[in-house]
Amino acid sequence: MVNPGAVLSEARSAVHWASAFGVPRLAVRSAARRGELQARMIVTASSGGDVWPLLEEVRSHGSLLRGFASHLTVDHAVVREVLSSPDFRSGNPMDGVGLLARVAGATEPHITHPIQAPSMLAVEPPDHTRYRKLVTRVFTVKAITRLRERTEEIAADLLDELEATSRTGAPVDLIERYCSLLPVAVISEILGVPAEQQPRVLELGTAAAPSLDFGLGWSEYRSVYAGLRDFDAWLDEHLAALRRQPGDDLLSQLISARDEENALSEVELKATAGLVLAAGFETTVNLLGNGIRLLHDHPEQRAHLREDVDLWPSAVDEVLRFDPPVLLTGRVTPDGATVAGVDIAPGGFVTTVLAGANRDPEVFADPARFDVARANAGDHVSFSAGRHYCLGAALARMEGEVGLRAFFDRFPDVELTPGARRRTTRILRGWERLPARIG
Repeated sequence: MVNPGAVLSEARSAVHWASAFGVPRLAVRSAARRGELQARMIVTASSGGDVWPLLEEVRSHGSLLRGFASHLTVDHAVVREVLSSPDFRSGNPMDGVGLLARVAGATEPHITHPIQAPSMLAVEPPDHTRYRKLVTRVFTVKAITRLRERTEEIAADLLDELEATSRTGAPVDLIERYCSLLPVAVISEILGVPAEQQPRVLELGTAAAPSLDFGLGWSEYRSVYAGLRDFDAWLDEHLAALRRQPGDDLLSQLISARDEENALSEVELKATAGLVLAAGFETTVNLLGNGIRLLHDHPEQRAHLREDVDLWPSAVDEVLRFDPPVLLTGRVTPDGATVAGVDIAPGGFVTTVLAGANRDPEVFADPARFDVARANAGDHVSFSAGRHYCLGAALARMEGEVGLRAFFDRFPDVELTPGARRRTTRILRGWERLPARIG
């Protein structure tokens, strides 16, 4: 028997997909076939292809290029200006498509979404200031220093398991067996997630990761939004468990906060918890995978690190610069702005390509060279800039340093084998599979 509620829900989902993803997807593909540069970049990134030649082509057009969907920049100074300017705010390039955008907003299922309010990625002061103030205390340099020893213990345990596997001679997928497990374990301890639930958190986060992307296909959309609904339900259960039995973790602290000015509503609490949890491991998985691949492919750089272990912090920043975990982000100007001498109309959108800015020759000498001793590697914009600068930057750097150093100390002669595959997400940039023999 037909369930009218299920039919209506499916119809609403179809309308939401068509308006928010299907139409933009057709527009991107059509523009890419015509050779439009921004569209080609989106299509290439979504297939896990080589975006670097396209980013250099964007650079050849100057500081700000008018693309088919937005203005586009790979200029380091312009990226920092846009991300830091009060004239710009977080937003979506589809905000300006009129009726379609309104239909999409009206029909979208009510679930916690990383780039929709009240997520910190989608709000501005004063709400953003309030959320960030509550969360920042767990990510202070002092707090991260205390976490280092525990991160080293987790890394050692995971490497012990890899070493045991290596004795069988079987290849292992380093993303599955190490790069994903380390950051999930660390952020789970910060947020009070029991060890037995960590595999589920990893599964949910991985399923929901493409929700950041532009132009999902219908089947991928259904899979992603099913993942978001499951993540939403899991968050309800986790927060309820912490209310019953609070611990010494960030979420327990947020739940127990009763300050009238700063306390989070239930919806705000879920959005903040979901974002911190997913962002706390998704990008670090990419950092570790990208770092292992780069250091494997540059043995002379591994030699520098063996000779001078003090270079490890610089090496992590160079990985972040050279192959960042996030390809791009964007901002909208509600009232209009002038950037790089170009007037942008009210509602105009600027896509800031972080990966391109990280290879700006005006800032980084010989930018296409991977150099763990690069003096200004930390000038990258991989953690964004301005008020939306990544509050977990210190945690990510620490995990990158601990995780990569421990791996290469244990397995200096790791051999990556055929079968590596890039993620096909458009925003998050990393490896989906990284098979290796670690003898």
